[in-house]
Amino acid sequence: MTEKPYAVPADRAQQIVDQWRTERPDLDATPFLVIGRLHRVAAALTTELVRVYAQFGLGEGEFDVLATLRRQGGDCALTPSDLSEQTVVTSGAVTKRVDRLEALGHVERRRSGTDGRSRLVALTPSGRRLIDEAFAAHLANEHRLLSVLSPEERADLERTLLVLSRSLDV
Repeated sequence: MTEKPYAVPADRAQQIVDQWRTERPDLDATPFLVIGRLHRVAAALTTELVRVYAQFGLGEGEFDVLATLRRQGGDCALTPSDLSEQTVVTSGAVTKRVDRLEALGHVERRRSGTDGRSRLVALTPSGRRLIDEAFAAHLANEHRLLSVLSPEERADLERTLLVLSRSLDV
């Protein structure tokens, strides 16, 4: 007896493509099956990730700044420009995030050893403890979110997304 191939139930993306196929059969709307799904998955993932950050009193931006500083290692400090480049946000957004984290006691601004006019941003001990705990929870959440994929599916998805992201220069 031959096994039937696994059929994926229709989702909203498939319904939309089917509607377009009826209304505009001259157009190939199938890219929406990937792009639409990616968009919906990205939005849902953001919601799931932000929920964990909030458990630590952090927004997405604050988490990003703390994680960026922490992964530099040791007692590393970065300029606001470096933070802007590494977190891919404007300098104004970095300033707002650093101001909030400084007010909470999680980062401090230091004078640069090479340029007295420049400031560096560094984690405080409480900031380091907070991001270590928050990052562990973040990774557990990411493992949970990906647990629906087999190791092979996950590896395939990693490779596929890498190809797509490289084509978009992201």
